[in-house]
Parts: sequence; C-alpha cells; structure tokens
Amino acid sequence: MGSLSLSQRVIALCFAIAVLEGFDIQALGVAAPAIAPAFSLSPAQVGWLFAISNIGIVLGAFSGGRAADVWGRRLILMISVLTFSVGTLGVGVSQGYAAFFLARFLSGVGFGAALPNMMAMVVEVSEPTHRSRAAASVFCGMPLGGGSVALLTQVLPPSSGWRALFLIGGLLPLGLTWAVHRGLPETRHGRHGQHCDTLPVRAALFGDGRWGRTLLLWLTFLPTLLSLYLLLNWLPILVTQKGFAKAVAPQASLVFNYASVVGAVLVGALVDRFGTRWVIAPCYAALAAALFGLAGTSEFSAILVLVGLVGFTLMGANYALFGVAAAQYPLAGRGTGSGAAIGVGRVGSIVGPLLAGLLLGGGMSANGVITVLIPGAVLAGLAVLCLRSQPAE
Repeated sequence: MGSLSLSQRVIALCFAIAVLEGFDIQALGVAAPAIAPAFSLSPAQVGWLFAISNIGIVLGAFSGGRAADVWGRRLILMISVLTFSVGTLGVGVSQGYAAFFLARFLSGVGFGAALPNMMAMVVEVSEPTHRSRAAASVFCGMPLGGGSVALLTQVLPPSSGWRALFLIGGLLPLGLTWAVHRGLPETRHGRHGQHCDTLPVRAALFGDGRWGRTLLLWLTFLPTLLSLYLLLNWLPILVTQKGFAKAVAPQASLVFNYASVVGAVLVGALVDRFGTRWVIAPCYAALAAALFGLAGTSEFSAILVLVGLVGFTLMGANYALFGVAAAQYPLAGRGTGSGAAIGVGRVGSIVGPLLAGLLLGGGMSANGVITVLIPGAVLAGLAVLCLRSQPAE
C-alpha cells in the first residue's frame, strides 16, 4: 500500500474490515438452519444467539469509541479486529451452546468497538467536502460482505459444513490486524498533526452546546437502526405473509441489500455536494412513502421495486450519517461521540427484530408491521432537518 495516499490507505483498510464484519455478522443467519439441529436449539435459544451479538455491539461501540479517544484509534481498531476474529473462530470450533453464546458475544464486542473508530478515522483523513462519500463507501462494504456469505455457500463443497463459514470469517481478519498495524497511522492527531487532551465523556457529548446535536443524532440513529434490523431479519417472512412462496421471498432481501449499496454511495456523494439536511431529510421522506406503498401493495413486482427504494433510502441515509455524525464532535471526543451514536442506534437493532416478533405473534399482519416503521422514518427526517450541517471542528 506504499503508493496509496493516507486517505486511500485508511479507506481501503476500513472498507476491508467492513466487508469482513458484514460477512461474519451475516454468517450466523445463513448457518442458523444447520446450527439449530446440530445443537438441538429451541427457537428462543436461536433468537438469543442473534440478540447477544447485538448486545455485544452496543457495549463495544460505547467502550471502543471512548477507549480510542484515550489510547489511540489504531491500537483500539487492531484490538477490535482481533477480538471479532477470535470470537468468530470460537463460533467455528464451539462444541456446546454456552461456548457458542460466549463466542458470539465476543464477536459482537469486537464488531461494535471497530465501528466508531472506522467512522472517526475516515473523517479525520478525509477532506470535509468528501467525508460523507468516504464514510458511505467504507460502510457499504458491510452489505457486500453479507451478500458474499450466500455466494460462498454455493461454491464450498457440501461436506465443508456450516463451521467452514466461521473459520474463513475468523481467519481473514487476522491478516487485517497486521495490515492495520503496518498500514494505518494514528489519526487521533488529525490531518494536520494537531494534538489535544481527551475530553471527559460529558464534555465530549454535551459540552460547548453539543447536547442538541447529540440528542438529534440519537433520535436519528435509533429509529434508523430499528427499521433496518427489523427488515434485515424479517423481510422474507413479511413477504411470505403477504401470500408469496418461500422460494421467492429471498429475492426481496437480495434487492434490498444491493439497492442499499447503490444508495450508500450516491447519497454520500450528494451529502458532500448539497449538505446534510437537504439530502438525508428527503431520503427519510422517500423512505416513509416507500414503506406506506409497501404496506399497501400485493403485487410482487411492485414489492421488489418498493423494497429496493426502502433499501436505497434507508441504508443510504444510514451510511451517509456515519460521516456526518463523526464530524459533529471535536477531535478529542470524536470516538466517544461516534460510539455513543452507534450504541444508541444499536439499541434499535436489538429492539427492531424483537418488536416484529411481538407484533406478529400478537396477530398483527405483515402490512401492519411495515406501517409501524413509518413514524420512525418521519422522526429521523425531522431530527436531520434540525441537525447543524457544519462540523464541530
């Protein structure tokens, strides 16, 4: 990577980490049908395997962002990548539910701790006019990595079994840990080498009038991640409950994920050109309209189009916000602020799938569950409209 510029090295390595995070996160969903009978797991136990990873991500995001402000981004990012590597390998070799559960929690902590540091590093090496585009480009690696799991299952020999996914997903980050050490600088000193003492948590989040920006970011990330993870987990089931065959339901997830990649790159570029409010807020308005249409249609072709629009606007807004959020905080508190925003958002990622289960279990229709997401899109859009576009530094 010697011929690459500083920003290119950071973006390339953070993109690679995002791809592997997406791979490892999605691997459990792909492997779950084989894991459940292998361990004689009940549906509730499988649900907890999904939940414990997200709980680990919440804890990792808060602690990893703060630790990076104190000890440096590169060090904590290396530890984060190593942690989710070890955790994923642990899943691949686990022989019992307890070990599986703990390994999945460890993976989640590593995933969560890496995210705010990737956000902060990309912002700190990017020009202000390219921050949202750079952040979105990095984090669209996650759905690409998730999609590659399904592709890998088609080329691996059937005899390899579900454990091969986790062994591959755990070994690859080991090489990235060394690449982070060799290829990334300590970006906490900023693009111009400035240094400042780490801010206390309260001051980082709420000092110098930042309380408004912090609360608005939380009000944006929470409903965004709630909707995103509800749809990532339940979309095929929601489609089948509309009366379509299980064999065609995965097409909706495929359209959702790949449209989200396009949305992430395009929305990020538009934010850099036209500003946060006048790009991301309309994304949420379009998201609300797409959800309303999706709840009301029963034509499969229309469902695919609307699902694509939901993925485009929802993921596009989410990933563009990664660059916007990190830039709202000064250098000395950027990891803390980014970690808090991700942590609050990841609470939504836990609540969303559980909420869908409760609503469907209580007799609500698939259309009703989709409609429940509309107020969250409106709330996020209003919060973005109130968010100051200028960076904090």
